[in-house]
Amino acid sequence: MFLESAINPTHRRGWIEIICGSMFSGKTEELIRRLTRARIARQRVEIFKPAIDTRYDETNVVSHNENAIPSTPVQASAQILLYANNVDVVGIDEAQFFDDELISVCNKLANSGVRVIVAGLDMDFTGKPFGPIPSLLATAEYVTKVHAICMQCGNLAHYSHRKTADEKQVMLGETDSYEPLCRDCYTKVRAKH
Repeated sequence: MFLESAINPTHRRGWIEIICGSMFSGKTEELIRRLTRARIARQRVEIFKPAIDTRYDETNVVSHNENAIPSTPVQASAQILLYANNVDVVGIDEAQFFDDELISVCNKLANSGVRVIVAGLDMDFTGKPFGPIPSLLATAEYVTKVHAICMQCGNLAHYSHRKTADEKQVMLGETDSYEPLCRDCYTKVRAKH
């Protein structure tokens, strides 16, 4: 069966951790921090990201403040199962860009004794739940919601406001295209559209 030989049967302690929030809130930074600590503890770590995310690097997971960790880009979440053999910890960045199969993939990994750490946007630019993240939030043992700082008033921000007119749900961008906003500022900006 899947990953049976990779996990010591007396050491089956898998779970799912979610790190979510708006853009520029430090999700990837926190993911890298947790994965680095696992490596320091001599745990076998494998990191994945969606192949479409090439903003900073083709293969590495890179935070906005340029911390990086090697990763394997994959086209579909099911591919993670092909590469996640003989590991203790799996990290997944930009999870909102994956298909809904990611929920099953994460649960299979956790059920087989793997610690799964997932980072991603919980809402899209319209404030709606984004991709597989809402279902992962429901099944995860641990959830960390991180916040950015509102670019208009300085309060805690948890919305990703798109500054361009593009209405596609998936649009890779940086500070030129997005800004974090608090609920009040986001509501005011969205009312103008």
